[in-house]
Amino acid sequence: MAVYEHLYGAYEGESHSAWSRFLVIPRYALREVFKSKLLVTIFILCFIYPLVATILVYLHHNANALALLQINVRELLPIDASFFLTFVQVQCAFAFILTVLVAPPLISRDLSNNALPLYLCRPLSRAEYVLGKMTVVVFLLSLVTWIPGLLIFFFQASLAGFAWLWANLWMIQAIFSGCMVWIILLSLLALAVSSLVKWRVVASGALLGLFFVPTAFGQIINELFLTRSGHLISLWATINSIWRGLFGLFVRQTGTVRGTVTNPIYDEKFFNHPLLEPPLWVSWLAVALVCAVCVWLLARKVRAYEVMK
Repeated sequence: MAVYEHLYGAYEGESHSAWSRFLVIPRYALREVFKSKLLVTIFILCFIYPLVATILVYLHHNANALALLQINVRELLPIDASFFLTFVQVQCAFAFILTVLVAPPLISRDLSNNALPLYLCRPLSRAEYVLGKMTVVVFLLSLVTWIPGLLIFFFQASLAGFAWLWANLWMIQAIFSGCMVWIILLSLLALAVSSLVKWRVVASGALLGLFFVPTAFGQIINELFLTRSGHLISLWATINSIWRGLFGLFVRQTGTVRGTVTNPIYDEKFFNHPLLEPPLWVSWLAVALVCAVCVWLLARKVRAYEVMK
């Protein structure tokens, strides 16, 4: 409008603090997520196993329910580190399914519609933009992983007493850290794929391939070379080693090569050699390297403009 008309005015609406501006992105993105009936259905199905785990915890401390169902308490799973490790593994598998459905269009949709300049021309940095998109995935995955895990832990503690809580207090850190490592890895990996591929179906397929194809090749390497080093190229096997380490259940020896000497170039000692998994620090390093590569890709692709050569 022309300046001489004097019809313009300053913005008089509610102002937001600088640190919370990125929360505008997940607020509107979550609305779009829960508009899909398929996503809502899968999100609800993610709580089936936490419900089953809660029932198992309750049965351990209710003799009347066990008598009514004619179940021996010895037949139930013990509520220990192995129980919560299984919970983390199952729920993180559901979290992966949610990520494949939710995360691919988060950045690719903005890139395909050239919407990044509209975001970045406002008081919003590239880091805040990525953080806002990442918050969508972190929030959804937290609801199905460490939050129900800690609720079940404290439910068990309320029934078992203070002695059990004090003896197993370390598992709070194991549940939270194990889930958060997986959530951060999935979030960065999914956003990196989303920034590279502009088509949602292709991005979802690429994300699936990044987990299943290396896992298959890693298993082939293990079988051919009689080793467990192939787990290093499998993100699922690597994160499982980290989980078992956090819960104190990591054992490097996973099997022993046994057999009859059929080739003179091998000796009998080789056929009795234990197959050792890579040490825990190598698994942590592999996850850190993957996250670093994803951050680098996001820094290169999330820009207000793109130079075409």
